[in-house]
Order: sequence, then structure tokens, then C-alpha cells
Amino acid sequence: MNYRDCLCGALRAEDIGRTVKLSGWVASRRDHGGVIFIDLRDRDGITQVVFRPEVHAEAAALAHTLRSEDVLTVQGEVAARLVGTENTRLTTGAIELVATELIILNRSEVPPFPMEERIGNEDLRLAYRYLDLRRPEMKENIRLRHRITKLLRDGLDERGFWEIETPYLSRHTPEGAREFLVPSRLTPGHFYALPQAPQQYKQLLMVGGIDRYFQIARCFRDEDFRADRQPEFTQVDIEASFIDDEDIFKLIEELFIRVVREARGVEITTPFLRLTHRDAMNRFGSDKPDMRFGMELQDLGNLFAATEFKVFRSALEAKGVVKAINAKGFASITTGQIEALTDVAKVAGAKGLAFIKVENGEWKSPIVKFFSEAEKIALTTALNIEEGDLILFGADTWETVCTALGRVRLKVAELQKIPIDPQQLAFLWVVDMPLFAYSDEDKKWNAVHHPFTRPKAEDQALLDAGAFGEIRAEAYDIVLNGVEVGGGSLRIHESDLQAQVFAALGMDEEQQEKLFGHLLRAFRFGAPPHGGIALGLDRFIALLAHEESIRDVIAFPKNNRGVEMMTGAPAAVPAKDLKMLSIISTHQPKATHEHKNN
Repeated sequence: MNYRDCLCGALRAEDIGRTVKLSGWVASRRDHGGVIFIDLRDRDGITQVVFRPEVHAEAAALAHTLRSEDVLTVQGEVAARLVGTENTRLTTGAIELVATELIILNRSEVPPFPMEERIGNEDLRLAYRYLDLRRPEMKENIRLRHRITKLLRDGLDERGFWEIETPYLSRHTPEGAREFLVPSRLTPGHFYALPQAPQQYKQLLMVGGIDRYFQIARCFRDEDFRADRQPEFTQVDIEASFIDDEDIFKLIEELFIRVVREARGVEITTPFLRLTHRDAMNRFGSDKPDMRFGMELQDLGNLFAATEFKVFRSALEAKGVVKAINAKGFASITTGQIEALTDVAKVAGAKGLAFIKVENGEWKSPIVKFFSEAEKIALTTALNIEEGDLILFGADTWETVCTALGRVRLKVAELQKIPIDPQQLAFLWVVDMPLFAYSDEDKKWNAVHHPFTRPKAEDQALLDAGAFGEIRAEAYDIVLNGVEVGGGSLRIHESDLQAQVFAALGMDEEQQEKLFGHLLRAFRFGAPPHGGIALGLDRFIALLAHEESIRDVIAFPKNNRGVEMMTGAPAAVPAKDLKMLSIISTHQPKATHEHKNN
């Protein structure tokens, strides 16, 4: 059977007079005194179909029985809509199909939510994701995902990169986030790990002389869920030999110019801004700063060097800092909003949040009485304080103050509803990240990026000296509108340097050999200098689609509790299946996630 001659979004005024067959879903039905109008929807768009008794009485009678989401094939003649009834919001709005034949392919039950709008109950949407995907907004997101993925794939192919698949079942290694483990039935008590990223495999491809590799890679991390997190996600994994960071920057900027232009019709300017990690934290309180608005952090250490205000003096005497931001025009902030900002600062580790409100020419704050006139004058100049401004202070260690005020800055922008052009794309590179970070919980140094990241050449002597906290990495993140959309580094390619970094992370020679012996051996057979980057495809697409959650650009995502609502995954497994895998469960689930269709 021939179901259609074209898609529902394809017909135009030049098609008037053609006899055409279409297939799709009933988006809506309207009865105009016996004449039935339906909007027929498919992936491509909507065509208005009209059933007139005088044209085809049987088809018109059957059309009276149609309901939302019934699946149809209709045939008819393309006609111009009556003058004044055109729909300029539709690409097919100048025409309609006058039906001469109607075949109902499948009836639909009443949908659990209105199909023409986005409901707030995300779990219900995800439970019926196959219906949610029919909505034009979701179809556009999925189409955008396809388009962006293809543009990235084509762009890398044109630049000599080969697409190569790496294993899903690999070895568990301590690289950072928790891994999902897969039991091996054939070797009881042993487990595969699902890859957090193809990191070691892509480096081994470079050792193998592949030179330029990429992969649209599925990655898995057993971590907490937020708007930008999923247990399984997709990244564009890129690695190349005989390159430096400038080569990576140029490659990604060229790819993004093309992707954004062709997928969104927006021109972006290159080269992207670059900030060192320390500058980003110092000025914006974040290693992924949103550059679409100002409100930078200002260091006031010199200004308050001799202050009588005990809180500031104590912080400075302890080698800490005093910083502030000026939320211009926000002196109208409520007590509840001040408390909300204070809570944000405390969650980031601050003890509190001092403030000054400038109203009617007066500085209103419990701390102003501790400031000298000279300090007030200097503060006015440093922060350009004017009528209506709100000044917010932090005093503690450098890291605590930067982090706390950085989060407060974002919250203030949200509360102030700072106008931001939705089409604005503020890209930047953050470079010179620290190589290591000390974990008070683990009582050891951990890799900030991953343990294969190369220290900067000028800092390698610090590795010998054990000054791990001062070593910078040959690492870089790409940030868009305050969201990290990619990260990478130049890699270690010498076995002795790699062993030295492993040792700094607390691994003795036996552990190194057990966990990473394959990599260290590979590096002893002429490994080339190499580096790369991984782009978070889900995050990047969500930003270009103006979606707050990556769940809205993934066909079948998990919800914010890690549950796949349609099938009920994760689910309990019968005891006999666990026994086959030599696994004994000590936990009995109290409830199931399985969706029940009421």
C-alpha cells in the first residue's frame, strides 16, 4: 500500500491542483456545521485537511468519528485556503487538502496529557515519552540533535579524523566518577566496567599510529542526577597526535562556527576569549563563568588592610581575602531574598554574607559602623557605588570566597532577571587548570581532570619537589553561557612521567602495574605526543535548543532520580539470574519504578 506521496509539511501554494496522499496523526479536529477540518501531523509538519460531504460523503461521515492521535491516510486535492483563513504560522498555511479518501490505520485512546502543550509533570511525560516525542518542540530538538551530530561528524571527517569505536566492556580503574559494573558470568566474581569515557583506548589508538580519531561515544557514570547529568550520556571524543593546545583551539572553534551557523543561523566570533583558571575564579567565582553579564568580583584586601572590622581583619590576617560584588540597582532586595543569597553562600562554604544597601543616599547595613570614612570613600571608588546599589561581601580563604560569591553572583542575576539575549552565545576557553586537588576526605591528592593529563613543562620541577598544589595542567575547558560543554588536555606520553604522576596520586608500583600496566608498557614503544578533547553533546545541544535540561534533547532519558519511566528501569532481577552470575543481593526493593497505565 502506498501510504503517502510526501510529508505533511511539504505542500505549498505551487502544489494547488495536485492530487496527493498523506499519512499522519490527528492533531486536532473541528466540526464546522458538518464540514470537518483536521490538522494532520507527522514528523515534518502539519497540513489542514477538510472533509466536505458534497465532495465525498463517506469520507466526511467517517471523519466525524476521528479523535486526537488517530493514525490516518488521506487522499485529496490540494486547494487554496479561503482568503482570510490562511495560517501564517504554518509553512503549509496557504493551502489545504480537500479529502476524497480516508483510511483509518489505527485508533488512539485519549492521551494522558494535552498533546498541543508542554505539561509540567516531567515524570508523566517520560512515562509516555513516545507521545511526548510527537510534540513539535520535541521533534525539533531531536532533529537539531541529528543535524548537529552530522555537522560535527562531517567536519571532523573533512579534517582527516577517522571514526573508530572503542569497547563498552572494559576494566574498572580509579579515574574519578563511580563506574557501572557488569558481572561476568564466565568468570565468576569478576566484573567489566562501562566506560566513563574512552580515555585510555583513544590514547592507545595514538600509540597505534592512527593519528586522528573521533567517536560519538556513549559514556556511563554512576553519579547523582541534576539537569545536566544522566547515567548514560554522549560525548564527541576527539584525539590527535603531534598537536598542541593551539591546534585543539583552532579545530574546535572552526567546528563550532560551522555548527552554530548551519544549525541555528547564528554567526559567532573567533578566536574565543581565554581566561586562566585562576583569573576565572578571581573575577567570576567560577571555572565556567557566564560572561553574558558583568558583576565581577572585586578584591578589597588592600582597601581593608588596616580595617577595624574584625571579620575582615581576621580573614586577611589568616592569609585570606575580602571580596565583593556590586549588584547595581538591586537595593530593593527583600529580606527573604537576602536570606536566600546567604543560604547560597553558606552552601558554598562561607560563614555568612555581609551586605550594604544604598537607599536615599544612605548606606544601610549592620557593618557600616565599623568602616572608617577613608574606607567608605575608597570602597565607593573601587566598586563604583551609586544610589540603589547592593554590595555583597565575602571574607574567608581565597577559594571559599571566590566560590561563594560566584554562586551568589548567579543567584543575583536570576533574582534581578537580568535581561539576556537568548541568541547570545558567549564562548570562552578556561586554561591552566590545576593538575591536582587535595581531598580532605581521602587524605590524598587527586587528579583534577584525569591522571593522564600532562603537567605544564615549566611546572614539572614542582612535581619533583612535591609541590603538587602549585602544578598547572596542560588542560582546557570550553564554556558556553556558563556551562562547560567540553574539556580536554595534552596527555602524558612518557612512561616515566606517567609513573611519577601515578605516584603523586598515591599509587605504588604494584598498583600502577595492576591497573595501568598496559598503558605504561605502550608508552615504552614510541608513543607520540598527543592530546584531545571531549565535547558534551547533550549539554551543547540543550544550550542551542534553549532547553534547561539535557533530558529534553535525549530521546529516552532517565528522570532526575535515574529512573527510566516507561520500562521501570532499574528493576529487581530474579534470584536465579543473580545466582547464575554468582551474585547475592543483600537488598530487597520495597517499591518498583514500573509505570502502570491507569
